[in-house]
Amino acid sequence: MTRKTTRSKKVAYFNRELSWLAFNRRVLELSLSEKQPLLERLKFLSIVSSNLDEFFEIRVAGLVQQVESGVLEVGIDGLGPKEQLRRIHSITGSLVKDQYECWHDQLVPAMKKEGILFKGRKDLTRRELAWAKKYFEEQVYPVLTPMGLDPSHPFPQLANKSLNILVKLVDPGRGRKEHRVAVIPVPRILPRVVPIELEGEDSTQTYIFLSDLIKMFDEALFPGYRMKGAWAFRITRNSDLYIDEEEVENLLTKIEEELHKIRKGAPVRLEIEHDVDEDMLESLLRANDIPSEYVFRIDGPINMMRLMSVYGMVERPDLKDKPLQTRTPEGLCHASDIFKNIRERDYLLHHPFDSFTPVVEFLYQAARDPKVFAIKQTLYRTSGDSPVIEALKLASNNGKQVTALVELKARFDEANNIQWARELEEVGVHVVYGLAGLKTHCKCSLVVRREGNGLRRYAHLGTGNYNPKTAKLYTDLSLMTANEALTSEIADLFNTLTGFSRSPHFEKLLVAPFTLHSEIQKRIKRETRNAKAGKPARIIAKCNSLIEKETINNLYDASKAGVSIDLIVRGICSLVPGVNGMSENIRVRSIVGRFLEHSRIYYFENGDNEPEVYIGSADWMARNFFRRIECVFPIQDPDLKARLINEILPPYLKDTDARILKPNGAYGPVRRTKTDEEFFSQQYFFDNPIGYPKPTEPPADAPKA
Repeated sequence: MTRKTTRSKKVAYFNRELSWLAFNRRVLELSLSEKQPLLERLKFLSIVSSNLDEFFEIRVAGLVQQVESGVLEVGIDGLGPKEQLRRIHSITGSLVKDQYECWHDQLVPAMKKEGILFKGRKDLTRRELAWAKKYFEEQVYPVLTPMGLDPSHPFPQLANKSLNILVKLVDPGRGRKEHRVAVIPVPRILPRVVPIELEGEDSTQTYIFLSDLIKMFDEALFPGYRMKGAWAFRITRNSDLYIDEEEVENLLTKIEEELHKIRKGAPVRLEIEHDVDEDMLESLLRANDIPSEYVFRIDGPINMMRLMSVYGMVERPDLKDKPLQTRTPEGLCHASDIFKNIRERDYLLHHPFDSFTPVVEFLYQAARDPKVFAIKQTLYRTSGDSPVIEALKLASNNGKQVTALVELKARFDEANNIQWARELEEVGVHVVYGLAGLKTHCKCSLVVRREGNGLRRYAHLGTGNYNPKTAKLYTDLSLMTANEALTSEIADLFNTLTGFSRSPHFEKLLVAPFTLHSEIQKRIKRETRNAKAGKPARIIAKCNSLIEKETINNLYDASKAGVSIDLIVRGICSLVPGVNGMSENIRVRSIVGRFLEHSRIYYFENGDNEPEVYIGSADWMARNFFRRIECVFPIQDPDLKARLINEILPPYLKDTDARILKPNGAYGPVRRTKTDEEFFSQQYFFDNPIGYPKPTEPPADAPKA
């Protein structure tokens, strides 16, 4: 007890970046877990690499820039950028080491038992070697462009995260001591994992990494030279956009220019094969101005994200998760008049367990319906072949007034969104890029329809993007409503985004950056007052990240007053739970599983009154509160509110596969007695989608309905 009290004085907040690395460690744990199907473990291993890529491109790059510019301001946790970078490199090194040990010691042997083989040159049979040579000559060699390096040929500018081969060559006529250096950039068009396909050998599936295949035959690229070594590598570069929107006349054109610059961003990480010659490594670092602490020596394939292609190539349903059969609530399933049904009642969809199809159908029916006058739509991210985009095009071609708020600055989707914006503009859609300095992150769709002598509005509000593909992979919530109190405010929100409004007024919606932060603080403080007055007081918050300092401080105050607080935070959490005198009434759990937990749900007990439940697009981060357009909205329908309170929140709090955040920043398993049975929330939702017949044994410990 004394030790905890002492620690509470020293640590009031966890570091954002280190908290994120702890999250990625939990993703790696899924690769290590034999509870997961084998190919799902392979998928999670590749996700670890994908996550690290974005982390270095954005977060680490930002810290590097701070150090280089002399900005040494500390965060809420007290760590400056230099110390953060030191810890990040240390923790990431350990994470990557464990990742590759998982690959070599667990996944490769397990896949071999299942007839899925990964081979290098020494493992190939004579037939396989002959096949590989032919494949190289016909499919690879013609598109490679080797680049020799000398005073007249400086080191080339290599693309961000591109695969390259560093080559050490010897000219036999000039002695063994002198050597030449070359680089082979590998075009992105070539598959990084190549299946070896031999006739008559269908019982096994054999793969070779493209980098290994190139190194096997790279002497063909340098006639007259002898190979002394070849090592695959890739450089990660700063990939953040820096745009002063108020100084930009054409935002779309400016972002296109910045995207081109990103390809040449400053290096923030070098991944290279572990056995590289020291002199070759030194010349590579010197030529690219990369500090030695940015180097990660890799014992295995460079960029494990490429293993995701193997998941798609291997047709082994027995080694994958059971396919999800999505359902559609009655009233939205093949509804010939979706507006009639929404007019009669609100609908709550829980994706991916409930189908995303009704959301798409909502827009298509609006596009075809002669009674629909206008459609207004926010677009942050969507799929490349988006039916949402096609529905908006159809609506415009059918004479509807269509307005699309396209967020051009959605990170890593900038190029896609530019393409959609141009396509929409070509068919007459009014494309708006939101407010200067603010990302449009809210998820809203509004349809205006003539009915009788007046107009009626219908809306879709959600926690996730208008992306049918990620709707199968992320847990999100959708509300479809014709409630005038909500739809009128959604109309005001769109008018705020397309016009001018310094201080819009909202009664029902909590909208950032105008009211969301202050209204959330009011509700936390209300729970604090209720606890002090002896009234029921409880907060449950489910979000992706929690790092905003004032919110954390108010939660600490609530805890000290006796408010029971359960936080379900998938990723970053700067709040320190379970510390006596500060946060002993706060519990933080993280759920990382088959589906990416993406829904945001906020429950406030509200004393002796009706509980308040909100869902929406915003996490509890400064960027969501102050630098984005966000929309968090109340669930008012009694049945829908009861489903959220009784059928969605309790399973998350009961999940035995969750990880509990400890006061020291580590995550540990849920404590279970010998009689406690395993309970997995995502499997529960898989078996019991909301809005259907009630499960025979609903989860216990539901908050007040």
